[in-house]
Amino acid sequence: MAVKPAVTIYTDGACQGNPGPGGWGALLRYGNHEKELSGGAKDTTNNRMELQAALEALRALNEPCQVTLFTDSEYLKKGITEWLPNWKRRNWRRKGGKLANVDLWMQLDEEIARHEIHWYWVRAHAGHTHNERVDRLARRAIPK
Repeated sequence: MAVKPAVTIYTDGACQGNPGPGGWGALLRYGNHEKELSGGAKDTTNNRMELQAALEALRALNEPCQVTLFTDSEYLKKGITEWLPNWKRRNWRRKGGKLANVDLWMQLDEEIARHEIHWYWVRAHAGHTHNERVDRLARRAIPK
């Protein structure tokens, strides 16, 4: 069996007002290659932009990969690594009822199934070079 390519991904989301106009940014690194991705929405939330950043980064991978993904969103990391199995068991609902952002969680669930992913949380605005870079990408992508 072939070894999956190793890719490192950094993601971030940003919002002006919550809800409000928002942006997301992602950096993909493979060997000496880097690719920046970003986008935005006129009326969204910070959490949606965090999820969108991870979703778009994973969608950009052309084949199954070994992924190391860094995010400053505990919502994203815990959602994927802790809460997702229970949401799926409850037919995409929380214990308390409706699941926010269910459309993005379902799409992320499909994307993560293609890859072997190790999720890491980093503190936001703490001088982490790549996290600061994707934060700038996300802020620049916010619709004016």
